[in-house]
Amino acid sequence: MVVGTHRNAQILISKSALYHNISNEKKRLKNNEYLFMVVKANGYGHGAVAVAHEAKKAGADGFCVAILDEALQLRDAGFDEPILVLGITDVEHASLMAERNISATVSSIDWLRTADEQLAQKNLPKLNVHIGLDTGMGRIGFQDKDSLKEAVDFLDQSNNLNFEGIFTHFSTADTHNVKYFDLQVERFNDLISVIDTLPKYVHVSNSATSLWHSEFNCNMIRFGVAGYGLNPSGGELDLPYELKPALSLTTEVVYCKKIDAGRSVGYGATYTSKEPEWIATVPVGYADGIVRALQGFSLLVNGKFCPIVGRVCMDQLMIKLDEPVKPGTKVTIVGQDGKEKITLQDIASYCDTIHYEVACLLTDRLPRIVVE
Repeated sequence: MVVGTHRNAQILISKSALYHNISNEKKRLKNNEYLFMVVKANGYGHGAVAVAHEAKKAGADGFCVAILDEALQLRDAGFDEPILVLGITDVEHASLMAERNISATVSSIDWLRTADEQLAQKNLPKLNVHIGLDTGMGRIGFQDKDSLKEAVDFLDQSNNLNFEGIFTHFSTADTHNVKYFDLQVERFNDLISVIDTLPKYVHVSNSATSLWHSEFNCNMIRFGVAGYGLNPSGGELDLPYELKPALSLTTEVVYCKKIDAGRSVGYGATYTSKEPEWIATVPVGYADGIVRALQGFSLLVNGKFCPIVGRVCMDQLMIKLDEPVKPGTKVTIVGQDGKEKITLQDIASYCDTIHYEVACLLTDRLPRIVVE
């Protein structure tokens, strides 16, 4: 998708907010745990490379991504810190991962055997491997001690694979109810009891776990959404320190007109004015990640909330004003305008989803601009 550089619509990423969030979490780690910044999904929609640069300054020891291509993007950008791919990568890329010093997540003995055979035929460094454990998330990972022991024993005798890490992922660390969380902790401890010597990295903590259950951090955390200034619980749990949202989204009014009572706006004529109204057109739509479900949600113009009227179009949307404004007037979709502000959580709550999704849906047509 082309980046819209000739249109006044952009995502602004605050370097100081990123630094504040990541450095404060780094300082909170009482046992000097490693902090790996999670920059998957283009840095949760914030821009992976830009976030990684600021995370490194703030003390991040490494990075986590979801797919191999995201890891390669960081390597090509000049980062030489450890990078872990959290998802399963096709074993045919084992040699590439070894060559570029990218760590692989593994959930089966078959993957290890095939990778070992592949690497044995080439003069490459060892491939670093993190074993995933499924303690209740239900996505990937070993579930029983016998298969885990078989995998660890295989790694111990391999000349081509390095047992670098082991981890699990908690599914309910961001809620008041800790019953299932405690069950996952119990399962994790039971599984790793079959390992005589634990690897360099032992990690179970995502942002929520590190913020509210830091006693279980092991020796590494995967710091994700909180690094971007977003509460992982969406507000259910109070934060131990202030998080500063790093993302704002602004655009402008491109057209303003007065319509008569009885005139309809947008596809399907779902909105009809009851009286004469000022309607402004804004040059963003669902192709930019401003989803159709935001019909009726209010944006900020001159510090005032102005509702979206009619359906959000692919490339444009319309808002109702209480007075006319000139083309070029700033429109804030996420961020502060005067005394008022709109957060990603506000949008998520309106759409009955989570702020993770809202941020990740913002498309590449919106340029990411890093600001101080």
